[in-house]
Amino acid sequence: MKKIYLLFWVILLVNDIFAINKVGTTSAGFLEIGIGSRASSLGNAFVGLADDVSALYWNPAGISRINNIEMMFSYTNWLSDITLNYGGVVVPLGSFGTIGIAGTFLSMGEMKVRTIDYQEGTGERFDASDLAFALSYGFNLTDRFSFGISMKYIQEKIWHCEAKTMAFDFGTLFRTQFHGLRIGAVIYNFGSAMQMQGLDLLVFHDPDERKTGNNDKIIAYQGTDKWELPLNFQAGIAIDLLNKKYHKITLLADVLHPSDNQESMNLGVEYSLNNLAFLRLGWSSLFQKNTEEGLTFGGGIKKKFGSSYILIDYAYSSFNRFNYTQNFSFSFQF
Repeated sequence: MKKIYLLFWVILLVNDIFAINKVGTTSAGFLEIGIGSRASSLGNAFVGLADDVSALYWNPAGISRINNIEMMFSYTNWLSDITLNYGGVVVPLGSFGTIGIAGTFLSMGEMKVRTIDYQEGTGERFDASDLAFALSYGFNLTDRFSFGISMKYIQEKIWHCEAKTMAFDFGTLFRTQFHGLRIGAVIYNFGSAMQMQGLDLLVFHDPDERKTGNNDKIIAYQGTDKWELPLNFQAGIAIDLLNKKYHKITLLADVLHPSDNQESMNLGVEYSLNNLAFLRLGWSSLFQKNTEEGLTFGGGIKKKFGSSYILIDYAYSSFNRFNYTQNFSFSFQF
């Protein structure tokens, strides 16, 4: 346990030593969009709780506490007509731990190809998309301490160019005896940089424009810079303020230390009625300057069908001048 936490702090120290103002300068920004209606409605404060399928995204250590096969599908109506779809499944392996797989897909509508000569469009159209596939494993080191790891394949694509890389998430989760207090910590997107490559970077080049009669259509390649992934350290707590037979209130708080933005805090509170109906409220990006994020809220219902359950959740997230986003999630427990 000490070695795991030492690894976290070493990575953070290296990040601080080389830190500069890097707001908005990392690749694969879609990896920072929160997954799942439950977590989104709680202001993205979920690292300390992470007790459902979305733990594959928030804290892979959390899947070690899931006792049944669970699946989740999530749809997010993001900003600027962008859509984000997510699917994940968790399978317990008993004393061997728990495995899970997940996929994240971001897409947007087609756009016109415009040039200086054809500013209204050349007649061609292009699109852009992002995707990430994750394979996760979580296990309990003790009856209270869990560890998890996710290995991710990440790809960004625009027209005929793409960038791809591999990355890892490392998570821990500790459950205390004090009012159900849970403490979690995660390092996200620890991996190599991304660089765009593809046919659209091939151009015709004239090596000497001052000469006539030479070959002015030599095929050349426009190299692009490499951009680091959005490395983030996030720690959170979850505590039960009330835990009665039919009523439960859980308070959550996360602190974030990203490589491409300022430190901030997320807060959330969840009310559960007989573990069948839920109301949630949260606030994202507290203390972050110039943020458009803020109030979040939502709810959900849980219905039993035979020996299985289906959960339907909704989340609303305010983005001030950019309006809002909505998220819908469907989960199945077998």
